[in-house]
Amino acid sequence: MVTCYLRYVLDPFKLKEFEIYGKMWIALVEKFGGTHHGYFMPSEGFNDIALALFTFPSLADYETYRNKAAANAECQAAMRYYEETRCFLSYERSFFRPVFK
Repeated sequence: MVTCYLRYVLDPFKLKEFEIYGKMWIALVEKFGGTHHGYFMPSEGFNDIALALFTFPSLADYETYRNKAAANAECQAAMRYYEETRCFLSYERSFFRPVFK
């Protein structure tokens, strides 16, 4: 199991646009076999940082998702929405594996 952690630097004047963008990707990640744990929007403190977490059974499954997403019309539409709104300024991506008892 691998969980993808995304940390976004947002345009604080475009939080609504980013929330729309995030909702698009929740459904798309799940369509391609992932489990999306949600987007976490600013509340208290910094108003320009958001997080997202989603899990795939393996890194190979994540790579399959990336390849399929690149060719998918809905994913391309979500990317066009980002390009039109510029609702985030940058992001970083890391992968984590769980440790259980």
